[in-house]
Amino acid sequence: MAQAARPRRWSLARQILALQIAVVGVTVLGATLLAVVQTRSLLSDEAAAVARAVAIGVAHSPVVPEALDDPEPSRALQPYAEGIRTATGVDFITIMSPEGRRYTHPNPRRIGGFFLGNTAPALAGRTFTETYTGTLGPSVRAVTPVRSPQTGRIVALVSAGITVQKISGWLRGQLAWTALIVLAGLAVGIAGAAAVGARLRRQTHGLDPVELSRMYEYHEAILHAVREGLLLVDAERRLTLANDGARELLRLPPDAEGRHVTELGLPPSLVELLASGHTRTDEIHLTADRVLLVSVSVVRAGARSLGTVVTLRDHTELQALTSRLDAERRFAESLRSAAHESANRLHTVVSLVELGRTEEAVAFATEELRTVQRLTDRVVESVREPVLAALLLGKSAVAAERGVELAIDPDGELDTICVDERALVTIVGNLIDNAIDAAGAGPPPQRVAVRLRADDGTLVVRVADSGPGMDPATAAEAFRKGWSTKGDGRGLGLALVGQAVRRLGGTIEVGRGAPGTGLGGAVFTVRLPLRGGEP
Repeated sequence: MAQAARPRRWSLARQILALQIAVVGVTVLGATLLAVVQTRSLLSDEAAAVARAVAIGVAHSPVVPEALDDPEPSRALQPYAEGIRTATGVDFITIMSPEGRRYTHPNPRRIGGFFLGNTAPALAGRTFTETYTGTLGPSVRAVTPVRSPQTGRIVALVSAGITVQKISGWLRGQLAWTALIVLAGLAVGIAGAAAVGARLRRQTHGLDPVELSRMYEYHEAILHAVREGLLLVDAERRLTLANDGARELLRLPPDAEGRHVTELGLPPSLVELLASGHTRTDEIHLTADRVLLVSVSVVRAGARSLGTVVTLRDHTELQALTSRLDAERRFAESLRSAAHESANRLHTVVSLVELGRTEEAVAFATEELRTVQRLTDRVVESVREPVLAALLLGKSAVAAERGVELAIDPDGELDTICVDERALVTIVGNLIDNAIDAAGAGPPPQRVAVRLRADDGTLVVRVADSGPGMDPATAAEAFRKGWSTKGDGRGLGLALVGQAVRRLGGTIEVGRGAPGTGLGGAVFTVRLPLRGGEP
């Protein structure tokens, strides 16, 4: 049986929208209830104040004491009380004897009956208010004494009141406006919540909290797991994200995120690439100790650029292997050329023997062996370190094949060299290759001179050529990635030399050879500290 599909959970935006609507609804409802209670209380207080004022006003009127002297007080007091009741808007004005017998009432048939309510405080000479159910129903009323002008004795009581039904009518009128305000506030609150929900839905792509949490966990796991470096740079060229691989490859400071790319201490070529905002694929860039393969992809929303995604791959080992394989390839080609040349010479010797000219054949072969042995002896005597000696022999064969004389200073006498062999092969090999290229572009005789010696705990490597030399104005750029006089796509060799020299803590100088020495081209001098200070 097919497993039932799991019900779709509400997205984060929808949950927040529902929560906001609930909060707005509860808030508005609470505010409405509070407003109703406060309004009712205010209306009741206002009714009590009106009733109190009317009752006191009637009690102090001279009409009341005068009418009490009449055997039928109601004849004067009833029209007087009804006139004031109509003018003031109260529901009743009752003038009564101290015993509570009514002289006035809105319903004339109630005249002569007894007042329903408390009179004790008024009989004690105090005006008071209360809510009481009388003949007209529940009402808010005030009761006050009437005193004789001559004796000051209490001769009557006055009660004025407003029914609760009338107060409720006032409240209903207020509630109509309150309801309109509440509905408007609720509509505005729901509209605002909907706008926030729509914006949040766009920003979260309709994902629910579980999916967002899982995505964040995947995001963190991927960033920390991949070995390649990953950078996110916003449209203002500020670094917004760097994973562990990028931090290690670029040696980024802990507070790198949020800083402009020009403030991260990166190589100028890499800063220029990150700040350009252009898409690039697999460009080689050098840092102080690494060769990086950099790709940049621009992220766009329509025509607007949101920033760039930068991937970094460590190309150092591969570049070293590539350089080594390239050197081996050239060495193999040189050996193949040498083998071809040796075959020609061997044929010459065989032909001389067949012609019966044995002595000339022996002399020719002996001289050839002597030439090869002199080259080997000169290299081995000068450099007894095997890796470096093998490199120089290979470069001698390459130079000979290209018609360039490679001279090795015999005064070096280097034995074991306390310098990283791979870095030294990179430095010496690329300098000699560059010198052979430069000498091949110059007039004959085409020469390259190499000198290696140890001097006071420092290994000095000097390579000079007979080429056209290097313009001093461009010497500072010679070891920047991409600099070359041989066209685009070249120039990595000298950049690798500069990187290796910096990594070993050495220095490099570029100058021009002395005229008249046959080596008036460029002169590269590298000084590297030896481990322990001794060769």
